[in-house]
Amino acid sequence: MNNKERFITPYLEFDRKHWATLRDSVPLTLTEKEIADLKGINEEISIDDVIEIYLPLSRLLNFYISSNLRRQAVLEQFLGTRSAKIPYIIGIAGSVAVGKSTTARLLQALLTRWPEHRKVDLITTDGFLLPNAELKKRGIMKKKGFPESYDMHNLVSFVSDIKSGKKQVTAPVYSHLVYDIIPDKKQVIEQPDILILEGLNVLQSNQDYPHDPHNVFVSDYVDFSIYVDAEEELLKHWYISRFLKFREGAFTDPESYFNNYSKLSREESIEIASSIWQEINGLNLKQNILPTKERASLILTKGQNHTITNVRLRK
Repeated sequence: MNNKERFITPYLEFDRKHWATLRDSVPLTLTEKEIADLKGINEEISIDDVIEIYLPLSRLLNFYISSNLRRQAVLEQFLGTRSAKIPYIIGIAGSVAVGKSTTARLLQALLTRWPEHRKVDLITTDGFLLPNAELKKRGIMKKKGFPESYDMHNLVSFVSDIKSGKKQVTAPVYSHLVYDIIPDKKQVIEQPDILILEGLNVLQSNQDYPHDPHNVFVSDYVDFSIYVDAEEELLKHWYISRFLKFREGAFTDPESYFNNYSKLSREESIEIASSIWQEINGLNLKQNILPTKERASLILTKGQNHTITNVRLRK
């Protein structure tokens, strides 16, 4: 094997400058305040990020979505029928603390404001975690976020119903405040043009669920997938910084599952956050999340301050 053959990759690679040129003339439809409102805790998103990274990405997605609609029209013409509207599903995966939620919210805002005025809904797979009572019963509370902590049958059924064109589909709702599923509360999805599905597990397949074999997985229904990537040291740093901000904010709420953490000193908080990363989030990343990266249609790689440094697009 020569050097050229050794470095053949299924991805096209772009540095930030090259990717930014692919924006073409797509207008910026978000204000600086709107961008600030969309970002998550301890994340940095600037207008430059939106212009140079997310506008080209939204343009690419618009091309893919338009192509998908034409394909549906061809099928209808061939069959001589008019089928139900089938949503285009975008999956967003990546580690805890990498900024998946911010990427999802930004894309939702940008795609909603294209001239086609498409309806864009956003769902996180957190809602399909097993309730804490069930996790405790199974002895896997410290495995929350690992494959075995999800109700995969329910999640796959939900995505299948969306892809079948069902008029109304409901999903469980997860509260980060109480760290559990909210009983009897549902998020209703009614035939969006686009569904953004964000979570740790959207790119996982049967090899990730040997304990509970399935024939189909969420990834089988996703039309375009994005993996948000960063070096583990950065991820750990972002996780600890976020933990410290939660300690001063959300954790102080008496109803917070982690209320006791608000009483810790900064040093104690850093020690506990580091331990949680080492024993849970970092382990989950290495075992179950990072191995799915190369399944993504597009990989966004972040550097310091959540700045996206390069983009890899599957050929």
